[in-house]
Formats: sequence, structure tokens, C-alpha cells
Amino acid sequence: MSDRLHALKLQLGFGVDEAVGDTPVDRYALSTLDAAARQTHNAEQQAKDSRTRPKPNQPSRMPSGSSQDALESASAANSAQTLEDLRATVAAFEACALKRTATNLVFADGNPDAKVMIIGEAPGADEDRLGLPFVGVSGKLLDRMLAFIGINRSSVYITNVLPWRPPGNRKPTQAEVAVCLPFIKRHVELAAPKILVLAGGAAASTLLDTNQGISRIRGRWHDYSSPGLADPIAALPTFHPAYLLRTPAQKRFAWRDLLALKLKLQEIG
Repeated sequence: MSDRLHALKLQLGFGVDEAVGDTPVDRYALSTLDAAARQTHNAEQQAKDSRTRPKPNQPSRMPSGSSQDALESASAANSAQTLEDLRATVAAFEACALKRTATNLVFADGNPDAKVMIIGEAPGADEDRLGLPFVGVSGKLLDRMLAFIGINRSSVYITNVLPWRPPGNRKPTQAEVAVCLPFIKRHVELAAPKILVLAGGAAASTLLDTNQGISRIRGRWHDYSSPGLADPIAALPTFHPAYLLRTPAQKRFAWRDLLALKLKLQEIG
């Protein structure tokens, strides 16, 4: 059987029962033409880019999330003397591009005088809509987890590293985290909790300044320090509730972390 006859039988097997043109089309020739067209287009685009690219001696504005923006946020955060001041400062801050795409500022929820402060990574869609952290599906799981050890949302203080939702719930960039980091550090200093619970790898690695994954550092107590704190704060990294919803098998480790939190609360009275 010839190759052409074999190809015809194969097409019949796929359900092809009619031709769509009067003359055959050489697809191999078209592929060659397409490749040539792509090469021509790429060459034209490179030439255009070289004409529009700024010259080395031309000043350009630093993008949002630059080191200059981080310096501005650090200065603004350090000027806040109360949580109300900090909230107003964050609300007025314009150097983070996330603010322009978010619906609401998500500052905090719960009791600011609580012994336990829970910090996640960033708001999701529900949090962005309501302006409160951990109010979506993962927030409901967090409420149930806290109830397991006899506490509730009114006896903890909850916030995120980022106060604005990244578009589409994407992972925040390093520059965005750098800009928002002074705010969350000042937030911890002003709240001055006895215990920090760092929910998820992003919050844990950011505030503990470590490259280790959450699976390696969760369940172990760490000391969190910053210039505005009189003494270090006991910090417990654990899995984020959103991760537990995707990976239910890890809930047994989160349960151990909750028991460690309960024991620590009993120790500090």
C-alpha cells in the first residue's frame, strides 16, 4: 500500500468524508512560507525595538515596586504611631501598583489587642470585595481550625503581608513584597502580639527572612524581631488554609501546629 493510499485511509478513519476545496493544498510549502514570514516579522520587530529603546544616557522613571518605592513605604510606615495612623498611611500610599487594580484596602480584622496575630500572604477575591482578610472559603476553614482549640476570630488579630489583592490572585512579585514589607513590619510593632502565626510559606519566608520551604519550618517556634519591638515575638509558621483545602492530607500537620499554639497560649497565660 502506497503512503498516499495509507494517508487517505487514515483520514477516512478519522471521519473525513469530503474535500473543502477544488485543488489540493501543499501544507509543507505553507509551513515553509509561515516560517519565512515569522523570521521577517521578528526582524522587523527587533529593528523597531532598537529604535524605541531608551538610550543609556536617557533618564527613565523607576517602575512601581522599585527600591525608591520601598524607601518611601519604609518612611511612611515608620511615621505611623498607632494602628489607625498606619491604616490611613497605607490607604494614602500610591507607590504600589496593586492599589490601582484592587477594589478595597484589606487592612486587618479581629481584635487588635489579641495575644495572637495571624498573617497570611495577600487578599483573595472575597477579601478584596469585602475589605477584610480571610473571609472566603479559606477563611471559613481558619475559623473552624481556631474553634478546635477554643478560640475564635474575636480573640485573634488577622492581616496579610500585602494589603491589596494581586490581579487574578497571582503570586506577588518580589518588588511588590518589598514595597509592602515595611507596612506589615510596622503593623506587628504597633499591635505587639505575644504570638505570631505565619500562615503559608510566603508569609513565613518574608517575615522570618528564610529561603526554607514551609514544610521544613512549620510547627517549630521561631523568634521574630524588628527595631520597634522591645522583645522578640514567638512565631509559628504553619500551612495556609487555602493550601489545606487543596491538600487535605496535610491537615494532620496543621492540627499539630494548632496544638502547639494552644500550649503556647497556656504557657503565657
